[in-house]
Amino acid sequence: MGGLRRVAAPFVAPGPTGVAIRDSLKGLTGQDQRILCLVGGLLGSLASRDLKARCAAGLDRDSKQWARRKRVLTGQSSSRWAGSITKATHDQWALARRGQLACIQHLQVSIDMIASRLSLPVGAKGSKGSPGGYRSRQEWFAKSRRLHLLQDRLERERADCEAGRVRVVRGGRKLLRNRHNLQATRLTEAQWRVRWEAERWFLQADGESGKRYGNETIRVAPDGEVSIKLPAPLAGLANAPHGRYVLACRIGFRHRGQQWADRVQANRAVAYRIHFDVKRDRWYLTASWQIQPARMAPLEAVRSGGLIGVDTNADHLAAWRLDAHGNPVGEPRRFDYDLTGSAPHRDAQVRHALIRLLRWAKRHRLAIAVEDLDFQWEKTREKHGRRKRFRRLISSMPTAKLRSRLVSMAAELGIAVVAVDPAYTSRWGAQHWQRPLTTKTRKITRHDAAAVAIGRRALGRPIRRRTQPPPPHRSDAVGHRTVQAASGIPGREETRPRIPGPRTRSVGAGRGAKAGDQRAHNRSGHTAEHKSWHQDSLPLSP
Repeated sequence: MGGLRRVAAPFVAPGPTGVAIRDSLKGLTGQDQRILCLVGGLLGSLASRDLKARCAAGLDRDSKQWARRKRVLTGQSSSRWAGSITKATHDQWALARRGQLACIQHLQVSIDMIASRLSLPVGAKGSKGSPGGYRSRQEWFAKSRRLHLLQDRLERERADCEAGRVRVVRGGRKLLRNRHNLQATRLTEAQWRVRWEAERWFLQADGESGKRYGNETIRVAPDGEVSIKLPAPLAGLANAPHGRYVLACRIGFRHRGQQWADRVQANRAVAYRIHFDVKRDRWYLTASWQIQPARMAPLEAVRSGGLIGVDTNADHLAAWRLDAHGNPVGEPRRFDYDLTGSAPHRDAQVRHALIRLLRWAKRHRLAIAVEDLDFQWEKTREKHGRRKRFRRLISSMPTAKLRSRLVSMAAELGIAVVAVDPAYTSRWGAQHWQRPLTTKTRKITRHDAAAVAIGRRALGRPIRRRTQPPPPHRSDAVGHRTVQAASGIPGREETRPRIPGPRTRSVGAGRGAKAGDQRAHNRSGHTAEHKSWHQDSLPLSP
């Protein structure tokens, strides 16, 4: 057991701190679409210049440099548009820095794994904790070359990190690479150009509490009227006072519409983003705002009445209900989803499976226990080698998206989510629970057993089952009990050692029969059986 890592304690996952809703802008006229394209293109070019200036500054940034950039943008748009652009630039630069640090960690893990496997003899077998050596000299030579390439790349990334140099592509690096491979993407150059320009547009504004309807730049009235503050170069195209342009359509949010209406009527901050979907040829408006996270219940209160253990897999969720003592109750449940197809289809499949799970938990008024999974360091090919099927399996599991959606959807229903350490849940669940729970009419899978292990860990109980009771005749005819020593342990068949102190209530310390003296017991062949026995007379008075 010395090779097992320490298991972290379970905790109640905090609820979401923000809300985002979206609806389509239906009924836009040709002039409306033209104005949106002009505003998005102008602000997008300003955002690109500002991002370039921010990346050029690197680590040498201060409030004066930020104020200088904002003054330049204010003269070309407005003060509020300039504030939104600079804030988006800072967020994008910070995201690029986090991605850079994650890339450095990923490269370091890959280099350590290759160096470890290269140090082993060719063909050496590995253990469960670490892989063995490479299979052939050819593979060993190829990996040694890859090691040098990764080391050179790591040096470049570290040099960029120390200099504060990041590489950001507005519009997405994937879409940029598609430009050089249009045949594989089945796009013409004109179609690619439309997507590229739409992704680089900038039409988003942060909210301001105390201002009319919570936003002065992109204003949405409670009746659904949408108006935009035009930048200074486009102020001549306004159709409303104060340089504003009012769209001909009306919008109404069906999801959380009442919450949004309450905020705008109270003039509380609401951020808006207008986006054009080229594939669907539709314009969308997204509203977002911050909320106070729900008050989390203590862990002891959450698991006082039991909970539901959930095991996440590539194509389904395996769930089982457990009582407060960690015993499975009822039958296991399975919630399937299909992760093939487009991204909206996969997202809908995950959402539908979570809805069924939450309804079941709501019916029993129980919390949900899930694994705090993160396969970021498990997807590397350097660790799993030629196991492409396994790497593809763990890469297809939507762990981050499923966990975030589960927490946000559970918070709306008042259901607590307990996150547990995923270490050894599948292995120990199959070892201790798969066979005992299997019957002639019920076949238990490893995933069902893992759900039981997850639930028991969330309840604060050990995963292994209770010690087996002794045989009926209390001997070793059917094998040694679980708590007994194994056959190879020295001293297993010896007598018990002498323990100082009283052994019973009636015999004092040092006055009873010794544990090692087998003749003191009434057994055949011992001298105690052949001695004469005499009973003292009982006293008649004290």
